[in-house]
Amino acid sequence: MQFQSQREKILIVDFGSQVTKLIARRVRDLGVYSEVIIPKDIKKLNDFTKIKGIILSGGPSTVTKRKHQKIPKEIFLQNIPILGICYGLQLIAKVFGGKIKASKKRREFGRAIIFKKKESKLTKNFFEKKKIVWMSHEDAVTKLPKEFKVIAYTHDSKLTIIENTSKKIYGVQFHPEVTHTENGRKIFENFLFRICKLKKKWNINLQKKRLILEVKNIIKDKQVICALSGGVDSSVVALLINKAIKNKLVCIMVDTGLMRKNEFKYTYNIFKKRYKLNVKLINASKIFISKLKGISNPEKKRKIIGNLFIKIFEKESRKLKNVKFLAQGTLYPDIIESRSSTGSKTSKIKSHHNVGGLPKKMNLKLIEPLKEFFKDEVRILGKSLGLSKNICFRHPFPGPGLGIRIIGTITKEKIKILQEADSIFINELNKSNLYNKIWQAYAALLPIKTVGVMGDSRTYEYTCLLRAVTSEDGMTADYFNLPKDFLDKISNKIINNVKGINRVVFDISSKPPSTIELE
Repeated sequence: MQFQSQREKILIVDFGSQVTKLIARRVRDLGVYSEVIIPKDIKKLNDFTKIKGIILSGGPSTVTKRKHQKIPKEIFLQNIPILGICYGLQLIAKVFGGKIKASKKRREFGRAIIFKKKESKLTKNFFEKKKIVWMSHEDAVTKLPKEFKVIAYTHDSKLTIIENTSKKIYGVQFHPEVTHTENGRKIFENFLFRICKLKKKWNINLQKKRLILEVKNIIKDKQVICALSGGVDSSVVALLINKAIKNKLVCIMVDTGLMRKNEFKYTYNIFKKRYKLNVKLINASKIFISKLKGISNPEKKRKIIGNLFIKIFEKESRKLKNVKFLAQGTLYPDIIESRSSTGSKTSKIKSHHNVGGLPKKMNLKLIEPLKEFFKDEVRILGKSLGLSKNICFRHPFPGPGLGIRIIGTITKEKIKILQEADSIFINELNKSNLYNKIWQAYAALLPIKTVGVMGDSRTYEYTCLLRAVTSEDGMTADYFNLPKDFLDKISNKIINNVKGINRVVFDISSKPPSTIELE
């Protein structure tokens, strides 16, 4: 069951850009609520009163082909300010009679210098004499539509920023949402506050009261089961719902056997003793490991884990009276990464166990209060609910647990090996005061055995991969540059203390093109 947003908003139409979600974040960071939809869902909109502005994202499509992604022309008749970014600009030009050509010789990818031609509300305080912006396009507008003006240009793109002030339509060929564009925030500030005339109303701390009221109104006199893992998301959901309905909440912690070392008992004690929640423990490690036996495909792993979770929750719900809802810590990025949007051509990256991994038919209705929030927003909400710092700022941990950090098939032996290696890695990060500088860190076990030598004897054991990344919200990420002395120490410690590992490697890939988790 999804919470409906009945507030003023900026609507972001996603044409498939890998950084569309950064647009949503930039808007929210400025104190305005934003939602991302796909082009085909625009037809479902029947009330535009709360939509105060529309942003058209970039994307891989091209308007030079007959079949290209479109939006209904009626959108441009709503008298709502519109900002097109990259593909969005080209689509605006196409709709209003401009010309766009594909150019293989004069493409722009990466940094470009932009020059101001005219003053504009959109670029107020954006320019100095020159500005570095980030480009990613092959097509270019070659003829300006009628009633549009050129505001800025680059050496290779003469129509880099355009506007039609009477229709409140603007377009930029570059990507102001990425950090590589200097002062890109100012473009969004001007669009939101000078053009859309919005006020800052989106504040995470203020959302707590709204969410508690919505939970009360949805649940009424029914009971709720909350899937509590001890991670940030499910912990915030549990505390939020507990504030709303108190004794109608039953938290269930399922021991899948795929948690980090000693984490299950630690988390249970905190929620039972400190927060006084009604928590029930279910030891299901045998059934999870049995069902995953011989399974190496990561999507199958996620589906199996998701289905088993639901079966356990539904079984437990039958033991209780009046239980109608299952609460989960699903976040906005979970929804985005799990969907396969034919309307936006956004690729389905992977199924999250609490989204794409759920069965189609369920007896319990889902309630997901955090479905519209990003991870760092959830942390702020958790802090306002009194969630302990150790949990609130804990690194993200996937719902399928170590099941997707053991690449290939899963065995009890591999789980134990990985738990030990991961425990050493995380403990050393804390001891070295590095943990809180990192968005997410973990150890993974690769399905590769290599030859080693220990005590003059040959070994043939597994390879352990270490991963540490920095990120704002998990949508994009870069590897954290761990100091060489730390890597020397951690490699030595894992190999010397974990029987079954004789080689340690460090992952230095970013997202994109990689994902944060390996599976």
